[in-house]
Amino acid sequence: MDHFAERLLAWFGEHGRKDLPWQQDKQPYKVWVSEIMLQQTQVTTVIPYYERFMQVFPTVDELAAATQDEVLHQWTGLGYYARARNLHKTAQIVMRDFNGEFPGTQEELESLPGIGRSTAAAIIAICTNQRAAILDGNVKRVLARVFGIGGWPGQTATLKALWEKAELLTPDQRVADYTQAIMDLGAMICTRSKPQCNACPFSGECHAKNSDSIAQFPGKKPKKEKPVRATTMLVIECDGEILLEQRESSGLWGGLWSFPESDDPDSYLEAAGLDAHSRIPLTPFRHSFTHYHLDISPLHIHVKVPNRVSDSDRTCWYNLETPQSIGLTRPVTRLLDALQSSPLFQ
Repeated sequence: MDHFAERLLAWFGEHGRKDLPWQQDKQPYKVWVSEIMLQQTQVTTVIPYYERFMQVFPTVDELAAATQDEVLHQWTGLGYYARARNLHKTAQIVMRDFNGEFPGTQEELESLPGIGRSTAAAIIAICTNQRAAILDGNVKRVLARVFGIGGWPGQTATLKALWEKAELLTPDQRVADYTQAIMDLGAMICTRSKPQCNACPFSGECHAKNSDSIAQFPGKKPKKEKPVRATTMLVIECDGEILLEQRESSGLWGGLWSFPESDDPDSYLEAAGLDAHSRIPLTPFRHSFTHYHLDISPLHIHVKVPNRVSDSDRTCWYNLETPQSIGLTRPVTRLLDALQSSPLFQ
């Protein structure tokens, strides 16, 4: 399509977003944090997390010096926690290997934990205005629809075709604006559902619109039934404090704090030296991950004071009145919110 970049930039000049928090001071550190947070997460969700994160960790050296618990605490509720763990690791590498300065090449950026080809390109383009093509979820959707690139983007051939188109269209000038513009077009106009085609600068030439096949682009991931797993979470309470355990560093909830899990509560309590005073089953609920559903059956257990487990590196008593700054899993925050207004904790 002729003059794609020019038309997109003209649209951006009139309609694009220019007041997002990370656009005000385009330092590599701030752009990097925003790009990691925006992976698989909408802008409206990210903004308050980003602003709080920057208040606590305004510079890369402060992030590197923080504990993993402190980082995960600021990430609690944002999901995909590997992003936070990689963020922390990368900050430490930048301080150790790059003298506190983010590397200035795409290849070096891609060598850092959690930074892939598109994220590295976005940092380079936005911060230095060097030519670098991006291909996040919004861009994939725009290119697939406008140019009729069929197939699921997770397939090798489809992804290759999308990258080739992204590389071809990226201009040599105003690369930072172009990068923000094509992301904005996907986020604001060419949305996953109910796109505003009449407001799109490419509606006249859009393959998907003109062939009345918008819903077919981009192609859907082949459906696969998610398996269902089940667990019993032990909400062990003593004098208004809740026993939590820290997860191993790997896995979906790596490094986060959660309730102990056991299908045999008696054995767990005996091993921990805890004496149950009462047990009350709480309302079961489902927590869904990308690849499976987890059915959770919470069991509130009130224990007597004398046998209380001491805090350790892997366990802690979480104080509801003065909560510690630690990273919590989503089921924990959900249950704690519900329980704090429950008669059980009055």
